[in-house]
Amino acid sequence: MIDVNLNGTFLCCHYALPLLRGSANGRIINISSLAAGGNIGQANYAASKAGVIGFTRTLAIELARRHLTANAIAPGFIDTEMTRAVPDKARKHWIDHVPAGRAGTPDDVAGVVLFLASDEASYITGEVMEVDGGMKMPEAVSASFGGPTRGQPTAT
Repeated sequence: MIDVNLNGTFLCCHYALPLLRGSANGRIINISSLAAGGNIGQANYAASKAGVIGFTRTLAIELARRHLTANAIAPGFIDTEMTRAVPDKARKHWIDHVPAGRAGTPDDVAGVVLFLASDEASYITGEVMEVDGGMKMPEAVSASFGGPTRGQPTAT
């Protein structure tokens, strides 16, 4: 897991950087995951994806003066072959916790990649763009555990 997710990201960047150094607008866009913050039963996966974030932010600092940007995308629950293999009950549970009411699509993630690669994102570096349908919003987390949502008072 760490070899593919973290070492693979490092090696891709290592070999891409010489090609980007002469560029006036080079972009590095790495893929992490919302699971980087921790996920039950996935310590190795979470560690590898958290490492991608730390690596990307460090690259952003090191490369900014050369007009190169480095950002990461952290997808949430995306409809892929892998997530389609998740048992229906678990899949429904995950989707029920997405304020957008659906799983994301690969096109949702691709749209963010295209934006980060564009001239419009030339001043964005060191960021982690979450493509999660609102899963990480505090209101979504609170609501999923029966707590208050925006506009509802908290118990005192």
